[in-house]
Amino acid sequence: MRFIYVMDPMCGWCYGFQPELEEFLERHSDIEVDWIMGGLAPDTNQPMEQSLRETISSYWYQIEERTKVAFNHDYWALNTPYRSTYLACRAVIVSQSLSVNSAQKMVEAIQSAYYQQAKNPSLEETLIECASSIGLDADTFKHALSSNETENVFQQHLDLARRLNVSGFPALFYVNDLNHAYPLTLGYCQAKELEQRFEQVNDSK
Repeated sequence: MRFIYVMDPMCGWCYGFQPELEEFLERHSDIEVDWIMGGLAPDTNQPMEQSLRETISSYWYQIEERTKVAFNHDYWALNTPYRSTYLACRAVIVSQSLSVNSAQKMVEAIQSAYYQQAKNPSLEETLIECASSIGLDADTFKHALSSNETENVFQQHLDLARRLNVSGFPALFYVNDLNHAYPLTLGYCQAKELEQRFEQVNDSK
């Protein structure tokens, strides 16, 4: 038995979902969680167009209103945003490879840097800061971030997300002893809803 959580550390809805996910996982701490990076936006060095900046920044207000998490809206004035999240996804994969069960810590460090401290996690230096903040060696992390091994694992994550037919984040699945995956949520929901769906899956077995 395990949970598969498909997400992107730069996904605003995943940030809003994080407190609900943590509450749910605390009740099921005996079940392992695979943090799968779904990859929201491919690599690019082109600054985000103004229209897209306005669209995404407006989403932050919508997410705040529904989830009650806080965003630092100064991000948009303090940074040159890029529509690029793949590097942040690789950073989580590297973290997990360097320290067992550190994927969640790295995700939370990236979310904090991005949404609370108004730092840009599309930039390598921000991700290195995040890695250092959770106790990883900065030089080792930086080297692994651009390695072929990391890219290969990331492609495996993307492939799994496709095979699970994930079209948006967050997406949480329960995988039973027979390796059947049951979606507990495909999008934002509250911990109590996750619990109800988990109970329904177990009752139907």
